[in-house]
Amino acid sequence: MGRLPTAFVTHGGGPWPLIPLDVFDESERLSLKAYFERIKDIPASQPKAILLISAHWEGPNFTLNTNPDPKLLFDYYGFPDEAYDFQWSPRTDLVLASEVEGLIRDKGFDVDSNNKRDFDHGVYIPLMLSYPNAEVPIVQLSLRRNLSPEDHLKCGEALASLRDQGVFIIGSGNSYHNIGQMFSPSTRSIQESKQFDQWLKEALSLDDKSRRDKLVQWEMAPGAKQCHPREEHLLPLMVVVGAAGVDDCHVTWSGSVNGTSNSAFHFG
Repeated sequence: MGRLPTAFVTHGGGPWPLIPLDVFDESERLSLKAYFERIKDIPASQPKAILLISAHWEGPNFTLNTNPDPKLLFDYYGFPDEAYDFQWSPRTDLVLASEVEGLIRDKGFDVDSNNKRDFDHGVYIPLMLSYPNAEVPIVQLSLRRNLSPEDHLKCGEALASLRDQGVFIIGSGNSYHNIGQMFSPSTRSIQESKQFDQWLKEALSLDDKSRRDKLVQWEMAPGAKQCHPREEHLLPLMVVVGAAGVDDCHVTWSGSVNGTSNSAFHFG
């Protein structure tokens, strides 16, 4: 199978783009939806498992979802009824979860587990279309609540060896995440999103050390705090970059969400 790539996916907003929303342009929805359908094509062959880090789960420590029978967690509100009626039956891999725990502990971090949590929309919204039959088991890992770029890069380093075992490491967030502006963007916020998106593409195109240095100081980027008032949707990228090592970055998708610029990337 060879070494699998790592990927940072942008998962849209709530149930969008799986269902249309009046506030968003239909062409934007179809573009992002088509990208979701192609996530499975990033690896050259089907992975044995997916390790997914979602922006919608934080713990005091890195935490593994060890629920043996995870359902879908509809962790959004205010959307049409159909947004709460998705049917998908993902499974997990508790053996892999245990291995992930050991790798992160070996890096010097405490690790927790949660055997009650279901999969949040950061998991199922991007993956339902690529893996409609839920044929690939998924292990979910939380963010660490301190939101430290350094910690999340180091966590990714710890996980890199899994790529040689057929594990597809995915970070699920958004490269732009100012909710108020996403649903009602101003001319200024659209411009800021373009500036940050361009900075991010340039930073990730650098060599391993240089791009890590840039990400650690991401708040210095143009429009950074306007695009990410709170950085939880950017942190899954740090894990992915840490696991990528020296691999080159590729822009997998670049488009807009209600006019604000967003991109997705993979490495390897």
